[in-house]
Amino acid sequence: MTNESHSPTNCAVCPLHKAIRGWVELIKQTSRWFEANTAGFAPLLLRLLIAYEFLEAGLEKVSGENWFADLAFPFPFNLLPPDLSWGLSIGLEIIAPIALILGFATRFFSFALIILTIVAIAAVHWPAEWHSLAQLWQGYAITDQGYGNYKLPLMYLFMLTSLLFSGSGRLSLDTWLALKKR
Repeated sequence: MTNESHSPTNCAVCPLHKAIRGWVELIKQTSRWFEANTAGFAPLLLRLLIAYEFLEAGLEKVSGENWFADLAFPFPFNLLPPDLSWGLSIGLEIIAPIALILGFATRFFSFALIILTIVAIAAVHWPAEWHSLAQLWQGYAITDQGYGNYKLPLMYLFMLTSLLFSGSGRLSLDTWLALKKR
């Protein structure tokens, strides 16, 4: 078919091209709207989720017994008495989530919770004994089968690292204070 004989009225492909162009433009407009109006929500949702998880753990410790005495913490945390470690853990697991909910000092508290999570993986969640990567991989689970149990803490590490790198986002006290300072 030559260009002279082509017309939109007799072309079977032209309506398809028009529909595809319409969809592509709609996707672009939607993407621009999300970028302009929702940029602060991703860090906010991440902050709320991770805050809930750590606050729940802290509140369970407040009403529970100190079971840190039976753990082997990595250096230098093994130098602290179990009661002090217990108290520090409770304090951080209650204060940091409140700060994350508000979006206050998000990078600082994310880093502090990263350290807490690494210590928890080493002392509680890592398999006591493993001789191959396959055995180590068995600990990447949410289970109480004696293989370790580091899946959730590892997910927390990735979430906290994301907050450490990106900050608290637009919907936060950090952003409000930075704007007020200017």
